Amino acid sequence: MSSNEHKFRIGQTVFFTSKPIGHMSVNSTYEVVKLLPSDGADYQYRIKSSTEGFERVDKESQLDPSY
Repeated sequence: MSSNEHKFRIGQTVFFTSKPIGHMSVNSTYEVVKLLPSDGADYQYRIKSSTEGFERVDKESQLDPSY
């Protein structure tokens, strides 16, 4: 990826597309709550779902825009 900026913005709604290992993923949308630096290959985001009591940190490649 040649872009040098985040694809998503704080407050944007995204859909988590990767399946976590070891437990079922909640099929819901998440809100971007913080932009995190790149891990060298991909930007990272802190995201939160209204149905979960915790926040996740996920890579940009694991997220799709929610329309």
